[in-house]
Amino acid sequence: MKKPNVILMVADDMGYGDFGLYSEGRVHTPILDDLASESLRLTQHYAGSAVCSPSRAALLTGRYPIRTGAITPQEVLGYDRIGLEETTIADSFKSSGYSTGMVGKWHNGALDPRFHPNARGFDEFIGFRGGWADYYKWNLDRNGSFEKSDGRYLTDVLADEAAGFISRHSNEEFFLMITWNAPHSPLQAPEDITQKYLEAGFELGIAVIYAMIEVMDSGIGKVRQALDSAGISDDTILMFTSDNGPAFTHREDQISGEMSIDGRRFNCGFAGAKSSVYEGGIRVPMIAKWTNGLPVDIDINEQFVFTDWLPTLLSLVGASHIGNKPLDGYDMTSVLRGETTNFEPRRFWQWNHYSPIGITNAAIRDGSWKLVRPALNISYATDKDQSLSERYVEKDIEYKYHPENINEIFNWKEPERLIPDPPNPELYNIDSDPREEVNLAETNPEVTRRLLIDLESWFEEVEKERQSLFQ
Repeated sequence: MKKPNVILMVADDMGYGDFGLYSEGRVHTPILDDLASESLRLTQHYAGSAVCSPSRAALLTGRYPIRTGAITPQEVLGYDRIGLEETTIADSFKSSGYSTGMVGKWHNGALDPRFHPNARGFDEFIGFRGGWADYYKWNLDRNGSFEKSDGRYLTDVLADEAAGFISRHSNEEFFLMITWNAPHSPLQAPEDITQKYLEAGFELGIAVIYAMIEVMDSGIGKVRQALDSAGISDDTILMFTSDNGPAFTHREDQISGEMSIDGRRFNCGFAGAKSSVYEGGIRVPMIAKWTNGLPVDIDINEQFVFTDWLPTLLSLVGASHIGNKPLDGYDMTSVLRGETTNFEPRRFWQWNHYSPIGITNAAIRDGSWKLVRPALNISYATDKDQSLSERYVEKDIEYKYHPENINEIFNWKEPERLIPDPPNPELYNIDSDPREEVNLAETNPEVTRRLLIDLESWFEEVEKERQSLFQ
C-alpha cells in the first residue's frame, strides 16, 4: 500500500493576524482560507523559537534548537547550523524510501557544503541558503549551482518549482518542504496587488506585506492544483505554518520609498512579535489536511510545538526515525485523530543574539501555566564591540546578494556584551489569558518558583549539550 505524500509549507514571519481566516478582513488569502475549511486547525500551535534558524532546526530535528547548535540567524558566524551529528526529518523520510525535496529558504547551514540541504537528507533543493533573498534580484541555489534572476517575482518562482517537483514525483512517495520567503523583508511586492491595500487605507509597508502574503497564497493555489492534476490530493498530507510570529520592525536597508521601519499590525491581540517568547512571537498558525487519514474541518486545542512534527509525521506514514539522539518532541498522532490523551508535556523556549543567555527571553509552558523571563536590554561593552556587531550585519548583507562569493564562515569572536540583572519572572494562565495581560506571579509564588527551577534546569541541560559540540 502506498504511503501518503507529505508537503510541509512554512511561511516566513507570518502571524495569526496575517492569515485571512483570522485577520478580520485585513488580508486576502482565499486559497489558505479554503484549505483551512477542509483541514485540522491547531489553535495552540507553537514555533520552535522566536526567530527563524533555531525554529526551523526544531522542525527539522524534533529537538530543541540549542541542543543542535542552531541558536540564532547569524549565518556568517555559523550560528544557524544544525550540527553534523544530528539527523533531519528528511533523512528519515529518505531512509524510508521517500523522494525528498526542499523549495525555498534553508537557513540551517548557509555556508560550507557539509551543511547544504542536499547533505542533510534532501535529494533536491532549489532556493536560497541564507535568511532572505531579494524578491526580484534573486540568486538561487539549485543543488549546489547558482542561477541568476530572470526578473520573475521570487514567490512565483518557488511556487512553480514546487509544482514541478510534485509533477515529477507524483508516481512515488515524496516528502516536500516548501519554505516560502514571504512576508519576510526586503519588503517588495507587485505594485498592482499592493495598490489594493493602499486603497483600503493601509500604510505602504503594511500594504506591501499583505500583498506579499496574497502572492504566496496564489502560489499555494499552484501547489494544490499540481496535486489535483496528479490525482494525489487525497493521499497527501498538506500542511501550512509559519516559522515565528510577525516582524514588527525592519532594518532600513530592507525597506524603500515612503515605508516605515515600523511593521506593527494586527496579530489577534497577542503580546509580542518575532524575537519575543510572548505568544505573539511563538504562537503560529497550523493547518493540516489529509483527506484519507485525518478528520476535516475541526479545531484542535491541545498544545503542539515544532519539535512534535518529526515524530508525528513519521508515525502517520509508518516510517522510522533513524537518528540516535533522543527527541524532545512527542508523537501527537492520537491527538490529531481525536483520541483521548492524558498527557500535556512541558515546553521551553529561549533566544537572544549570539551565544544563549538563560536569564533573558525564555519561557516554559506547563499545562495552562506559562512562565516568562522577559528580554533584557543587553548592550555592547565598547564601541569596538558595537562595530564588530555592525561588521557582521555588513557581511550578512553582502552574502545575501552574492552567495556565490562567500563559502566559509568568518572566524570572528563575539562582541562583549553587558548583561543587566534580570527582573522577576512573569506568570500567566494562557487558557484564560492568551494575551498575557495579567501577571499572576505574586499570587502564585509556588507555581512561579517551580517553573523557574524547571526552566533553569532545562537551559543548563541544553546549553551543556551545545557546548559539547565544540569540544
